[in-house]
Amino acid sequence: MIAAAFKPGLIALLLLASASSTLAQNAGLRRSVVQKQDVSVEGREAVVARVEIDPGVQAGRHSHPGDEISYVLEGEGELLIDGEPPRHLKAGEAFVIPAGKVHDARNTGAAVMRLVGVYVVEKGKPLATPAK
Repeated sequence: MIAAAFKPGLIALLLLASASSTLAQNAGLRRSVVQKQDVSVEGREAVVARVEIDPGVQAGRHSHPGDEISYVLEGEGELLIDGEPPRHLKAGEAFVIPAGKVHDARNTGAAVMRLVGVYVVEKGKPLATPAK
């Protein structure tokens, strides 16, 4: 089932059928929850989301109440983590952002940047909080 979700054309259909909600976000950024489930750590849950960033769009500085583990499916961009040099990302690469770390992402390519994000976060807190 998971392997089928990565075939072109099926992704959109599966996400529309299984997404439980779409989070508040900037224009040109779409984050759709595919699955949410408790994990073995008390008070935490895993949230699996499909993330799409249009060309030239910046996600906006934010943080998460837990770790983010993401994989770039298509496109390219920059990961901007406070206190670290910008990191260029392209399809086939992954990254991990520790809980509470302020970061941003920018699509620097000509096509939509598509990612799968897995967030292991505190239950009951917003998935993303804008940075001040």
